[in-house]
Amino acid sequence: MRVVGRKRLEKFASKHADVRAQLNAWRCEVENADWQAPTDVKARFPSASILSDDRIIFDLKGNRYRLEVKISYEMKIVLVTRIGTHAEYSEWKF
Repeated sequence: MRVVGRKRLEKFASKHADVRAQLNAWRCEVENADWQAPTDVKARFPSASILSDDRIIFDLKGNRYRLEVKISYEMKIVLVTRIGTHAEYSEWKF
């Protein structure tokens, strides 16, 4: 899979150093994945929340942070749409 939005992840990690290692590990794992459907994501990341429109929320650092992506399974692209603290996530509109 190709991760689009790496700069957004890097910018967030520069503000929140405690999640940097986990974000880097997540990105490496996603780039090596070959997901065909949301069930593939869920098999690897059981705590991920599957939303409509091929969107997925990943819990990071014990739910301290949330990462929302949109996946094109056909094009093999994972688009980082937003990332934030748990408090910021509570204000996101879906």
